[in-house]
Amino acid sequence: MNALELRPQPAQEKFLRSPADVAFYGGAAGSGKSFALLLEQLYDVATAGFRSVIFRRTVPMLRQPGGLVDTSESVFPLLSAKLNQSLLEWQFPSGSIVKFAGMESEQDRFGWQGAQIALISFDEIQEFEESQFWFLLSRNRSMSGAKCRVRCTCNPISDGWLRSLLDWWIGADGYPIQARSGKLRWFVRDGDAIVWADTKAELVERFGAESSPKSMTFIPALVQDNRILLERDPGYIANLRALPTVERERLLFGNWNVRWQAGNYFRREWFGAPLASAPADIIARCRFWDRAASEQRSGTDPDATCGVLLGKDPRGVYYVLDCVKLFATPHAVETEMLRCAKLDGVETIIGYMQDPGSAGVAEAQAAARFLDGFNVRFSPASGSKEVRAKPVSSQCEAGNVRLVRCHWNDEFLRELQNFPAGHHDDAVDALSGAHEMLRESHGGFSYTRVETPYDEFRIASTWRRGEILV
Repeated sequence: MNALELRPQPAQEKFLRSPADVAFYGGAAGSGKSFALLLEQLYDVATAGFRSVIFRRTVPMLRQPGGLVDTSESVFPLLSAKLNQSLLEWQFPSGSIVKFAGMESEQDRFGWQGAQIALISFDEIQEFEESQFWFLLSRNRSMSGAKCRVRCTCNPISDGWLRSLLDWWIGADGYPIQARSGKLRWFVRDGDAIVWADTKAELVERFGAESSPKSMTFIPALVQDNRILLERDPGYIANLRALPTVERERLLFGNWNVRWQAGNYFRREWFGAPLASAPADIIARCRFWDRAASEQRSGTDPDATCGVLLGKDPRGVYYVLDCVKLFATPHAVETEMLRCAKLDGVETIIGYMQDPGSAGVAEAQAAARFLDGFNVRFSPASGSKEVRAKPVSSQCEAGNVRLVRCHWNDEFLRELQNFPAGHHDDAVDALSGAHEMLRESHGGFSYTRVETPYDEFRIASTWRRGEILV
């Protein structure tokens, strides 16, 4: 029988060979982080009494296709290990155990009080709270004779405890300092502060041997370090390049400083010059409403009710056809929404963000009643405004979203450019919602150009195939 060899790639091997008490690996997508974490377990699985726990923030993340549990089934059975699915534990012939666990709530860390874990691993450590990391570090002990250590994989994050912890290994430009890759630094806790030194001896001299200094390191890696992935999936880098600016900088290039701010989600130049009119081959439309139901009064600056009409052509290009903003009472808002629905036509989707809870359900029912006869759809509110904006931001950056020339263009673009730092984001929410509803929609109509009596761009209410209506 031919022996099967499991061999790490160069960046993974550097991580696996690290003598550090605490080692971090990765800092970009596709760099082979999870597989390296699984290989780390193999050092000690032949040791009786060895116990290891691999943490992910939630159990569903562990169980997802291609996740850690799934991947482990291609590795651990090679050493005759058996998986207990209910406990998420691999048991090896020596009696050693490698367990998978979630730690969704910050308080879940106390469930490990009294545990003795020789190897503690965190997959995507940036998703964990600082308190969870340091508490579990106190559980890093064992009587099995295996070296006690902590191993973590990570992706870049610009703020928070992890960015601060790894600051020595990261340059002022946000990219890892390659000359420091894998270099050890030593630390002790002095109250709430972490005190660093280049050698263990320095800390022992200052704080005494009982301070027990620990070593830490960071080994950065990019997708280019994972040759196996790129051979199997040559298009993976293209997928990363298609991400919005900030996500691309983080996950493709490993930038730890870049963050979402004004100008990162939307830029005026991405939309090109406004079009004189909409194209003739629009196949689907959605007017999405971000409702505020507030009146503008002297000395106030409330959010507006905003309705963005977005069209999509057969090539997947989107067109912002209209943007309506108003500050009015709930009744006046409903009147305007009904008027727009009649102008847009019955083929147009009318979209709303439905807030969670009974109030959101009641509002959805009321909207459906006063817009009876139109194609009304509701999108449950989920995720932050920034998360909802990312898909349409990607399309804008790729040049796949165009504007039809009208008086509202400047204000619309100004609000988009200021997102998320700007005071108002009504148009962003409406654009994000319309794009979400059109992504999977299909249609087969075009429209006719007619003059309308309104002082802003509207879609006329009569639709005739093969003609253009504006």
